[in-house]
Amino acid sequence: MRFDRIRLSNFKCYDDADVRLDRGVTVIHGLNGSGKSSLLEACFFALYGSKALQNTLDEVVTIGADDAEVELWFAHGGESYHVERRVRATGEQAQTARCVLEAPSETIEGARDVRAYVEDLLRMDAEAFVNCAYVRQGEVNKLINASPSQRQDMLDSLLQLGKLEDYRERASDARVGVDRVRQDKQGSLSQLDDQIAEKEEKDLHARLNELRTEHEDVAGDIDRFEEQREKAVETRDQAVDILERYEEKREELADLESDIEDLREQISETERDREDISDDIADHRDAREERREELVELLPETDLEGSAQDPPTPDAVDARLDALDERDDELQESLREVTADVTEHTNQAENLRESAGDLDEQAEDERERAEDLESEVAEARANLADRREKVETLGERIESLEAEFEDAPVEFGEADSFREDVADELSEVRETVAGLEAEVENQRERIEEAEELLAEGKCPECGQDVDDSPHVESIDDDRERLAELEDDLAAARERQSDLEDRLERAEELVEVESEADDCRTNRSNVEQLIEQRESTLEEKAEQVETLRAEAAEHESEAAEKREAAEEEAAAADDCRERVGEINQERGTVRERRERLERVEDLLDAIADATDAVERLRERREHLEETNDERRERLVEKRERRSELQEEFDEDRVDKARDQRDQAAEYVEKADAKLEDLRERRDELQSAIGGVENEIEELENLRERREDLADRVEWLDSLYEEADQLQRMYGDLRAELRQRNVESLQAMLNEIFDLVYQNDSYARIELSGDYELTVFQKDGEPLDPEQLSGGERALFNLSLRCAIYRLLAEGIEGAAPMPPLILDEPTVFLDSGHVSQLVELVEAMREYGVEQILVVSHDEELVGAADDLVRVEKDSTTNRSTVVREEPEDRLAEAIGADD
Repeated sequence: MRFDRIRLSNFKCYDDADVRLDRGVTVIHGLNGSGKSSLLEACFFALYGSKALQNTLDEVVTIGADDAEVELWFAHGGESYHVERRVRATGEQAQTARCVLEAPSETIEGARDVRAYVEDLLRMDAEAFVNCAYVRQGEVNKLINASPSQRQDMLDSLLQLGKLEDYRERASDARVGVDRVRQDKQGSLSQLDDQIAEKEEKDLHARLNELRTEHEDVAGDIDRFEEQREKAVETRDQAVDILERYEEKREELADLESDIEDLREQISETERDREDISDDIADHRDAREERREELVELLPETDLEGSAQDPPTPDAVDARLDALDERDDELQESLREVTADVTEHTNQAENLRESAGDLDEQAEDERERAEDLESEVAEARANLADRREKVETLGERIESLEAEFEDAPVEFGEADSFREDVADELSEVRETVAGLEAEVENQRERIEEAEELLAEGKCPECGQDVDDSPHVESIDDDRERLAELEDDLAAARERQSDLEDRLERAEELVEVESEADDCRTNRSNVEQLIEQRESTLEEKAEQVETLRAEAAEHESEAAEKREAAEEEAAAADDCRERVGEINQERGTVRERRERLERVEDLLDAIADATDAVERLRERREHLEETNDERRERLVEKRERRSELQEEFDEDRVDKARDQRDQAAEYVEKADAKLEDLRERRDELQSAIGGVENEIEELENLRERREDLADRVEWLDSLYEEADQLQRMYGDLRAELRQRNVESLQAMLNEIFDLVYQNDSYARIELSGDYELTVFQKDGEPLDPEQLSGGERALFNLSLRCAIYRLLAEGIEGAAPMPPLILDEPTVFLDSGHVSQLVELVEAMREYGVEQILVVSHDEELVGAADDLVRVEKDSTTNRSTVVREEPEDRLAEAIGADD
């Protein structure tokens, strides 16, 4: 992973900043307090939001601003990403107003979702990011000062071993839960055994047979009593039927008496209603005459013709009203048009005045721009002269560099090939020297061994006694061979020394050629810049003349618009006078219309009164017809009353009453007996059902006990599996931790040897409990906290880099590591340790770290950087600016410093 670009707006001490970040080592350089660390904090905040802050969101918004924006472009796993955060500080406390992350295949919105996506993408949260890749200012000794347990938690979290502990705890929780359920089920199984034993003691099947026998006897008694009761009920119902028929006739007779009386009252009431209707008819006639008199008085005030006997028709009135409405519509339409004209002329006048003012301002702006352009042209011409001098200086430097090849063993441009040839030859000679040195050493050892054998009286070749051996004189040949080898070795060493001098000279020539190429590139860039600036100057000079001409045209156009505005204002006044005339005429039309509407109301009232009289006449005739019908029904009811009075027999009624009473008394006694018998039958039925339920419950208890026993057996097996799983996760975590400790120790010692070479320390040991020990050259152990301030800081940086390497190699190909960020790592370092820090940074780059960001004001680190970002703060506004220096600018600055 690497950061590509960061853009800030109102973030802490930055108003606006936009800087690109490349691969390799980038040093963010500037004075203390200039805002260097804030630039990296912005990158961290863009990824993790408020989790990346040590305080609250309020600290990120520039004082006096309403909101702050941060945008970060970064690459990860070969894909490009863009995250944007905006913080608004207009309320009581700052809040995230916008948070969007553009991923290759989706867009994520919301601070919480974006942070979760980043944590999943990088496989680390904000705390892990700080512990792994981001060495914050003042936290360089964080890992050394931490206790072994704290250091263990940090590294386990980074290496994701904490997940195994989570799994182990989950397995432990599962084991405890299974045990709890198992004990609960065992208790339930014991309760079921007790319940089954209790029910088996009741002998439920014998009790069920006894209850069923008694239930059959009671059911037979109920059947006999119900048969006798049905006969008594039949006798009682016959007697009741006779009594009901005589009662119905008596009720019908009473109803007839009532109906006759009601008909008499209805006839009298209807006659009274007919008299009231006659009075209403007279009232409506009087009201109609009053409306006719008012109409006769109102007609002369209108254009209508007519009298009380021959009034105007409603159609004539409607025609006059329609004509007045049509005229009022015409006046209203004219009023709208004239009012619109007033508005239009007024708006036109105002718009013309505003346009004239805008043109005056535009003319003034164009004159000011013309003056500014003239100043820019003059300043640019002065800068061009400086650029031409720079071209001449670079040309002189190129000539001086090429002159260095006059006495060189190669021509200019062939230094690199010459260096490679010398290096290859030197490599061969070094191999020859090494081989000769080995042969010389072997020959010397052989001669020494032969001399020892010879001194013992043995043959140097076969080990036999000298008197019997034919090879005694071979030692002289070995001495001659040793002399030849030593001569060859001396010649080879002399050749090696000569080639090393030639290689050094070749390296110098390569550097001269490289510097000359850089100077040529810079000269070409400056010449192109001069050519572009000259073309721009001509365009700006022409633009000055154009701006002045446009200013004059705008002033003339403004005068014309003011004159047109006065004409529009006069037209608006004329339209306002016409509005008054139209409103006056509309008032006259409104008065005439109100009189016609009153005539229309009077005509409607007269017509309504005439209709009411007609309806009342019809109502009175209908009431008379209704009374005639009632008189006919009254005669019929009187005849039916006479027939019923002749049909009554009192003896038959008395006999029916006696039969009804006797039968009712027997039914009452039978019902009481049946109720007792039915209650006993229901009690027996309930008892039978209860025993049957208990038998069914016993069978269910036996089935439940069998199921529960199987469940307890399964829980026993599950408990054992959870216990084994818990132990497995614990063992796996311990094994992985030991492997990581061994790998981390090896990487730490590798970096340690590089940084502390030729120093007084031998190695570092990291125990399984993450305890760190430094061993001196004499083998004495030393606690890291006993190191000096600079050594302790450098030791901690080495540890952080080793952790970074361990994580990078552990997840290579799945989740590329973030940039290695060092914020003011030289705070506790002296000049010697700074050089070692430079070597550490170079080593991390050689290990394959794609991007290293260093915040520092140390010049030695600046010199070792691939890219340099300068941060400066304006002492007046207290605002910081950031500039990324290009290679040609740094070269030009170096040349200027040399001059």
